[in-house]
Amino acid sequence: MKVDVAIAGGGPAGLAMAIHAARRGLSTVVLERRATPVDKACGEGVMPAGVSELDGLGVLPLISPTDRAVFRGIRYVEEDGTAAEGRLPHGGGLGIRRTALNLALACKARSEGAVLRDHSAVLSHRRFDRSVVLQTEAGPVEAQILIAADGLASALRHAEGLDGRQPHRRRFGLRQHFRRSPWTDFVEVHLSDGAEAYVTPVGPQRVGVAFLWEEQRLAKPIPQSVRQRFPTLSDKLAAAELESDTRASGPLARTARTPIADRFALLGDAAGYVDAITGEGLSLAFASAAALVDATVREEASAYPRAWARVRRQHIAFTRLVLWMADRPRFRRHVIRALSHQPRVFRACLALNTGACRLSLPHIRNSDGPGRDIDPGHRPSFLRL
Repeated sequence: MKVDVAIAGGGPAGLAMAIHAARRGLSTVVLERRATPVDKACGEGVMPAGVSELDGLGVLPLISPTDRAVFRGIRYVEEDGTAAEGRLPHGGGLGIRRTALNLALACKARSEGAVLRDHSAVLSHRRFDRSVVLQTEAGPVEAQILIAADGLASALRHAEGLDGRQPHRRRFGLRQHFRRSPWTDFVEVHLSDGAEAYVTPVGPQRVGVAFLWEEQRLAKPIPQSVRQRFPTLSDKLAAAELESDTRASGPLARTARTPIADRFALLGDAAGYVDAITGEGLSLAFASAAALVDATVREEASAYPRAWARVRRQHIAFTRLVLWMADRPRFRRHVIRALSHQPRVFRACLALNTGACRLSLPHIRNSDGPGRDIDPGHRPSFLRL
């Protein structure tokens, strides 16, 4: 099989890239090692910038109302019940069940002309002068560029020698779903010493609960310690039926030395990840996918690393600040108490962080079909370095 773009990883980042690439007239294949739809341990909240990207991709109408719910803002809740909340800009965000999001993105990618292959892990790859040849579980694939969207522990990032220094801090995540109606249209972040619980409405009769914790500071594993650490949340979920398998992920923090190499690029979590504490992972992935395909089509290899760094810079600073406060419970409680009396300040902080995921690059325009941007007589240089 010969294609312009081969994408390793059929999660939201890889599928968003496939939609953008196919719309720009690039023949595209997505190689996923598992069966789709791919599930994952995540908070399932899509912040306003990510909702805007999904709208531009034409994906939102494909998601059933039973698998999505609007949330208007974020509420931080301390152990004693003290809460600070702020509304999100641009109409708020969406809680979307991950499997439903994957199915919708996959459906749109196929309709744009991309080929999706399950059970097709990339086993190895080798560069030649004009292409990259991949050996996969489903046979060989020859592509002009290989995009690694294979997650936190990206095997392709490691194979390319692009792993950065791994932070000493080891934080992990775990996700569960409960069948009950959401009690609020806010995402609630319940705080305790060494751990947080994120409650996201992901349907009219479903809430998702994601736990984040630091390995060194948690004496008893999540979720066995939920009642002791988050008594208010535990009471709300006491009569609710556990709806999904428990999934875990981590360590969360990962770094990459650079997001590109010759005929190769990193995308999504594979390109580096700080922490899920601010909930902007999907927005970053969608923005990065748009930037990567734009850089490829415009034959400006350096444009992607610049955009990648720009879109992450403010997000990383904000995430590290929140992590710093989470490590200092006494200071954090003072901040939450102060913000509880200053909702406008909290709202401004949320607007600042969500705005960080909006690229200043010209946005990929929609087309009525493939082939609108690529001259058949001229193929892009595909990030040749």
